[in-house]
Amino acid sequence: MSPLAKLLEAALFASSAPISRESLAELDPDVSDDDVAGALTELRTQYDEAGHGVELIETGGGWQILTRAEYTDAIERAQLASRPARLSAAALETLAIIAYRQPIGRAEVEEIRGVNCGAILKSLHERGLIEVTGRAEGMGRPLMYGTTPAFLEQLAIRHLDELPRADELAVALRPAASS
Repeated sequence: MSPLAKLLEAALFASSAPISRESLAELDPDVSDDDVAGALTELRTQYDEAGHGVELIETGGGWQILTRAEYTDAIERAQLASRPARLSAAALETLAIIAYRQPIGRAEVEEIRGVNCGAILKSLHERGLIEVTGRAEGMGRPLMYGTTPAFLEQLAIRHLDELPRADELAVALRPAASS
């Protein structure tokens, strides 16, 4: 394995969150973006071909070393990994609205849900799943919300484009036809 791949592996191993390719490039001022991309490919290939229990994935706007999916259940049963607290149905619904409609204001979220969402927005913000992305131009200039890289990380996706399309969700949520 190349010295650059080893350096990136050490940085990724030490981090509990995804690291962007730009940040990884800052580890060695003498490397190019292409060098970093090549070292990441080398590292990913090494993990895949040697049959390691971890893998290198691109998620949440960066790169991270994670346990392979086939070992997750055993690790969780042994309580070796910490799991984020589950979100309530109301919080999941609010988060989905924000993910699909961002940037969106509190009033629009409440109009869609039909209930006050202040406490849920606060909770999602405290968990780092949403952030204030700016202010609307309307009266009072209300705050606008959007999802964060931590949201992408929780869903193990790289970009919002990887979320299911609305028509796919409609099919998945349709009640099963009775025989």
